[in-house]
Amino acid sequence: MSARISFLKNPDPCNHLSDYKLRYGTDGYKSFNNLFRCFNDGRIKIKLQGIDIPRCSYCSVYQKRLYICLICRSISCSSHILLHTQLNKGHDIAIDVERSELYCCACIDQVYDSEFDEVVVSKQLIGLGMSVKSGADVVAVRSNKKRRLDSQLIIGSKFLVSPRDRREKWTFPLGLRGLNNLGSTCFMNAVLQALVHAPPLRNFWLSGQHNRDLCPRRTMGLLCLPCDLDVIFSAMFSGDRTPYSPAHLLYSWWQHSTNLATYEQQDSHEFFISLLDRIHENEGKSKCLYQDHEECQCITHKAFSGLLRSDVTCTTCGSTSTTYDPFIDISLTLDSVNGFSPADCRKNRYSGGPSVNATMPTLSGCLDFFTRSEKLGPDQKLNCQSCGEKRESSKQMSIRRLPLLLCLHVKRFEHSLTRKTSRKIDSYLQYPFRLNMSPYLSSSIIGKRFGNRIFAFDGEGEYDSSSSSSPSAEFEIFAVVTHSGMLESGHYVTYLRLKGLWYRCDDAWINEVEEEVVRGCECYMLFYAQERVIQKAHKELSYQVISMADAFPFADC
Repeated sequence: MSARISFLKNPDPCNHLSDYKLRYGTDGYKSFNNLFRCFNDGRIKIKLQGIDIPRCSYCSVYQKRLYICLICRSISCSSHILLHTQLNKGHDIAIDVERSELYCCACIDQVYDSEFDEVVVSKQLIGLGMSVKSGADVVAVRSNKKRRLDSQLIIGSKFLVSPRDRREKWTFPLGLRGLNNLGSTCFMNAVLQALVHAPPLRNFWLSGQHNRDLCPRRTMGLLCLPCDLDVIFSAMFSGDRTPYSPAHLLYSWWQHSTNLATYEQQDSHEFFISLLDRIHENEGKSKCLYQDHEECQCITHKAFSGLLRSDVTCTTCGSTSTTYDPFIDISLTLDSVNGFSPADCRKNRYSGGPSVNATMPTLSGCLDFFTRSEKLGPDQKLNCQSCGEKRESSKQMSIRRLPLLLCLHVKRFEHSLTRKTSRKIDSYLQYPFRLNMSPYLSSSIIGKRFGNRIFAFDGEGEYDSSSSSSPSAEFEIFAVVTHSGMLESGHYVTYLRLKGLWYRCDDAWINEVEEEVVRGCECYMLFYAQERVIQKAHKELSYQVISMADAFPFADC
C-alpha cells in the first residue's frame, strides 16, 4: 500500500475480535441477519424469535444493557458479560441487543468492524424499503463540493443504493445525515453534527478553502485533520442520507491525541477543544492565538475565538489590574443545590404544573455567576503597585469581544481530589433560544461598576447594534449537545435547529422533534451564532432545496 493512502483505514480491531475473525470469518455476522430488525425510526435491534423481552441468562434482568454472544447466543447483562467470557473460553465478542454494535467482553468496550457494519447497514437499507445491489468498483471525484461524493453509497467495494430508490425517501434539510457509532464514539458524533451545521465552518469547507485534493500534507502522505473534515463535509452535504462512518477522522484524531486513542467513552467537550486545537495546528498557524497583536486567521479562531477581560481590584486603594485572555468557549458552573432534574421538568410539563420555577437554574443565572465580582482568598493576595505590598483583592470577569459562534459549556461533571469522588449534576437548566449577551460585555459590566457613566475602555467602546461593522450581541441557538445517563456510562445526543425546526441526531438515527423535547434535555454544550450569521445562513445555497439533478447527477445509474 502506498504511503499516501496507508493511513486511510479503519481503526485496528482488538486482539479478541481479530482472533474471532480468524476462526469464524464473517459467517457469525451473517448468521444474525435474520435476527436484525429495522424499526420505524431506522434503528436496527436484535429481535429473538419467541422472546418478546430478552433477559440476562444469569440474573433474568431486562432493564440493563444486554449483549448476545456471537458464538453461543447467550444473553448477558452489563454486570455479567465479563463472567460469561470467563466461564466460556473464546466467547469474547458479543452484540449489543439494543444498538446492534459489536462489544468485546474481555476488553469491556465497544469495538468496530467495517464488515459487521456492512451487514447491519444492508439490513437497515432493506428495512427502509431500499434496493440493495452489487456492482463494480468505482471511484468518482466531484469538483463541485456540494455534490462531490459518489452518487451511490459504497460499502466495501459494492454499490448498495440506487439514487432512484432514494429520491422520495427524505425531506430533511440538506446536510442532515446520521453518523455511525464506531464503538463508544457518540461523543465524537455529537460534536461533529454541531460543527457541520455551524455556518462559518460549513461555508469554509464547502467553498473549497481547504481542499483535500490540493493539500500538500495529503500529497506527502501525512495526516491532516482538516482534510478528514473536508471529506465529512462533502459526505454530509452530498445528498446521501444513509449513515456515514467517520472512521478516518477518528483514526487521524487518535494519531494527534495519542492519550485519547481508545474505544472508551470520551468527553464531548474535551473532544471539541482537542479537535479545534488540531485544526489550528494542522493549518500551519502559530499555536499562540495572539502574537504581536495579530489575531490567528485559521477557521477555528475566526469562528470561535473571543476575548475575556479580567479585572483584579485592590480592596484597600481601589486600583485595578486588567488582563485579556482569548477563549474559544466559556465553561459555566451549574448550581445543583435547588435544581430540578429533567425528569422533574417533564413531570411538571405533562401534569399541567409550572415548567419554570424561581429556584430552577437558568443560563442567565450561570452567566451572571460567571461575570460577578468575587473576593479572592488570602492565598491569592494582589501585589498592589499603588500600595506597595500584597493586599486582599476581588476579581471580575467580563467579555471584551464576542465570537461569531459562541460555545457555552455547562459543567455537569464534578471531580473532588480531596474526597477522590466524581459525580454528574443532573439538574435541568433553562436556556433561551435567543440570547442577548450585552449584559455580560466589558462595557456593561464596568459601566455598572462606575455608575453607568459613558466612556470607552481601552479602545473597545460600546457595542453599537446600528453599525453594520460592529459585532452583534444578539445570538440564536443552532445546536445543543446533551448528555444522558450516568458519569461512567452516559450517551451524547445533538439537537440541531434548521429553518426553525428541531432535529434529534442520535448517532445514525435522525428524527424531527418538538421544541419542548429540546427544552427538557440535559444540555451539556450550547452552540449559539450571531443573529445576522444565522439570518445569512438561511439564504445560503446549501440550505435551499436543490434539484434532484444536482443532488444525484447520475440519474440513470
